[in-house]
Amino acid sequence: MISALAVEIPYWGQSIFRVIGGLVAVLLPAGGIVYLFLFKMMSFMQSRLGPMEAGPYGSMQLLAEVGKWMQKEDIAPDNADKAIFKIAPLVVLLSTFLLIVVVPFGPDAVFADFDTGVFYFLAVGSISVLGILIAGWSSANKYSLLGGLRAAGQLIAYELPMVLATLGVVIQAESMNLNRIIEVQNTGEIFGFGGLGNPFILTQFVGFLIFMIAVQAELTQAPFDMPIAESELVSGYMTEYTGFRFLIFFIAEFATAGVFAFIASVLFLGGWGVPFDWFGWSNIDDVDWWMNLVGPVILATKMFALVGIIMWVRFSYPRFREDQLQTFAWKFLIPISLANIAVTAILKVAI
Repeated sequence: MISALAVEIPYWGQSIFRVIGGLVAVLLPAGGIVYLFLFKMMSFMQSRLGPMEAGPYGSMQLLAEVGKWMQKEDIAPDNADKAIFKIAPLVVLLSTFLLIVVVPFGPDAVFADFDTGVFYFLAVGSISVLGILIAGWSSANKYSLLGGLRAAGQLIAYELPMVLATLGVVIQAESMNLNRIIEVQNTGEIFGFGGLGNPFILTQFVGFLIFMIAVQAELTQAPFDMPIAESELVSGYMTEYTGFRFLIFFIAEFATAGVFAFIASVLFLGGWGVPFDWFGWSNIDDVDWWMNLVGPVILATKMFALVGIIMWVRFSYPRFREDQLQTFAWKFLIPISLANIAVTAILKVAI
């Protein structure tokens, strides 16, 4: 990201820019998701207006909620492992900030352009499981422990379909670099026509569906919300959390939804790019500098569209039973994703 600037900035200055950029890239979309989907979309689906008092059309309600949770007392159970108990929410939120590092927002607007970007985000995305598990264990509460164990089992089960769904994209793009994956989609052609590029959602539609289902489960959103089932576990692994630490879990949930939607947009929807044929570009080296400014807007638009699908499913479908949830992953998603990899590999070699 810093390399796109014309001025020379010292390393400490670059670090400050990266930290500020990371905070904006994680927290700003999270706030937009909460207001647009949790406050408004869900309300209209239930034939009500949602929050309307704090600011125009309730636009300041999120700040009111944050202020309320910041004022609440930070309580830990007497029998809890207090050090681990307090660290757990930070571990979950940290995994979200580590994920955003690899997301490209433009040809040069990327925090870290890894050649193994796909491998990186699949590995880092697993860290949140540790935070959730230690939150449940350290709370000294049976409901919390059961919620943490459910979460660990669920997230491990659905990480495998996510990895396998991503492999189809890697095979087709012949790269694990996310900017290269964007380039391949926007320089591709459909039956010799390059005006639409070749977004992988067309050729990897099965992988896209599996990836989005796995994301729904990784976020513990309904119908995969068994780890925090309020009717059974009183919010599961978050039962004993109050005040600021509960707020961190709340922020991490929606921030992670945004980051996973960013990644899905990069893998299947062409990311920050538009078909390069529109401007006569042949590869990413030809892309003009202004795409570093327009790219984040394009990527954010795709991200909000995908989060809208995630939230629509959350507000529409009932919860799976635990056995149904595990069966769906191991007996349906994994075999289908393996078949998708086999077909993609065969077609890649044949064509």
